[in-house]
Amino acid sequence: LIGEAGALRVAATPAPAAASIEAVAGRAGSRPVLLLVGSEGEGLTPQTRQAADVEARIPMASDVDSLNVAVATAVAVYALTRGGEGG
Repeated sequence: LIGEAGALRVAATPAPAAASIEAVAGRAGSRPVLLLVGSEGEGLTPQTRQAADVEARIPMASDVDSLNVAVATAVAVYALTRGGEGG
């Protein structure tokens, strides 16, 4: 049903190769977005990451290890609802 609705499935990941959440938000346009977040520590399963249309990361300062899942979700939702780079 999600794919039929045209939703963009975004997997949140700290992977350096993933696109920034702001860039993904800009690409989403007016499409609905389904944000996939994993548990703290383990993150998303490989199967869930593969099911996503795109992987997105939250850019962080080099001295920051990670964000907890609640904070990461809040930051990602904010970026996605702002509409991407330049808001």
